[in-house]
Amino acid sequence: MHESGIPWNDASGDRLREWMQVSKEQFYNTKYFSIVPMGFCYPGKGKSGDLPPRPECAEKWMSPILDELPKRQLILLIGQYAQAWFLKSNKQATLTDTVKNWQAYLPEYFVLPHPSPRNNIWLKKNLWFEKKLVPKLEKRIAELLR
Repeated sequence: MHESGIPWNDASGDRLREWMQVSKEQFYNTKYFSIVPMGFCYPGKGKSGDLPPRPECAEKWMSPILDELPKRQLILLIGQYAQAWFLKSNKQATLTDTVKNWQAYLPEYFVLPHPSPRNNIWLKKNLWFEKKLVPKLEKRIAELLR
C-alpha cells in the first residue's frame, strides 16, 4: 500500500477478493465498495509483522468517515483490530470464536480473519472457514452487487 498508494494491492487483497468473488475492477469501484482502514498511518514494523494500528487514529477518524458513507449495507470487519473497535464488548474472547459466531453480527457486519499469508496457519487449522463461511460471504456480496 505504501509503495503503490492502493490498499489491498498485495497477496492479502488477492485472497480477500477471492473470498468475495469480485474482480479488482469491482473491488476498487467506489459505486460498490468503500475501503476504510483501521489505522490512517503506517504504524511501523514489529517483531513478527506490522505493529497494530494506532488506536487514536480510529478514534479520531472512523466515525466522521463512516458518517459520509450513509448507504453502506454491510461492513466487513477484517481482522482482530477491526472486530475489537466495531464490536467492542460484543466480540468473543478470540478472533477464532468471533469468526465462528459470524452470524451473530449480521446483517450489519461480516467478520473475517485477516487474509494475509501470515494467517495461512490459522486457515489450515480452521478449514471450516473457507468451506462454510466463505460461500456465505460470496453469496451475500453477490446479492449486494445485483
